[in-house]
Amino acid sequence: MNAAVLTGALAGLGCYLLLRLWLRPRPGVAVLVARIDAGRRSMRGHTLSDAQAPGPDPAAGAGASPADGFRAWMARLADALEVLAAERGWQLRRTRSDLAVVNRTLGAFLATKLVAGAVLFCVVPLCWTALRTAGVPLPGGVPLLLALVLGALGAFLPDLALRGEAEQRRRDFRRVVGVFLDLVAMNLAGGRGLPEALLASATVSDYWALVRIRQALANARLFGTTPWEALGELGREIAVEELVDMAGALALAADDGAKIRTSLAARAATMRRREMSDSEGQAGERSQSMLVAQLLLCSAFLLFLAYPAVAALLVSA
Repeated sequence: MNAAVLTGALAGLGCYLLLRLWLRPRPGVAVLVARIDAGRRSMRGHTLSDAQAPGPDPAAGAGASPADGFRAWMARLADALEVLAAERGWQLRRTRSDLAVVNRTLGAFLATKLVAGAVLFCVVPLCWTALRTAGVPLPGGVPLLLALVLGALGAFLPDLALRGEAEQRRRDFRRVVGVFLDLVAMNLAGGRGLPEALLASATVSDYWALVRIRQALANARLFGTTPWEALGELGREIAVEELVDMAGALALAADDGAKIRTSLAARAATMRRREMSDSEGQAGERSQSMLVAQLLLCSAFLLFLAYPAVAALLVSA
């Protein structure tokens, strides 16, 4: 009775979630504007990628490998999920900021989650069928529950991987922002104006963070906005508060004529001290984890040495 009630509740919950997923909601004005903006960015990204990609080779079409076919299928699935997310008005602010900092699309991420969940969901029935065919007696209700658990785990693992990679790239970006502030201060000390100092500081290297800053400054020139507005928009897009604060300081200097060179040098020194403190904290955590691992190894070794004596005493008693 309890199993039937639980199964019915799970089936009802699944039907409700499917209806909520596929029914078209009534969007508001803000959601419509966000969809238009996201569609414009997506179309611009597709246009750039199509312009940079080489044209199709007719001779290689007949001998395409299965890996190429799978990549093409994943690309079509990603495009379909991107359109579905825009139509349903899925916000996913944290996920979008993580994807922006790792330079991936929402459709590709959703396609990875769907495929990983489906693959892990199908592993259990295939293994169960193979074992039953081999003559191993297995119950019938366990594979469904285990398949659901593994499917949910497969759909959740890409989120964990994305979160860890995004945090690592944000730490790298913060280090680059500190160096960028020092470069801007030196260029200002050399007599350059603020826009020229920003552009010159962003062109000293081809590291990915400086490339993102350089692209933001180039887009500001194309769209007719100020460089600090573009940097602030980039900081909000990838969720790097230090870049947003730097954009605010640059805007204050441009509007009120504040002494920006001293302020930028002080901000760079503060960021270096913060980064040093974070590095020391991470080193301390790793040292503690190593200490715990050593204690566990010593405890296991002592237990291994004491087991024969304890077993002999128990047998003699």
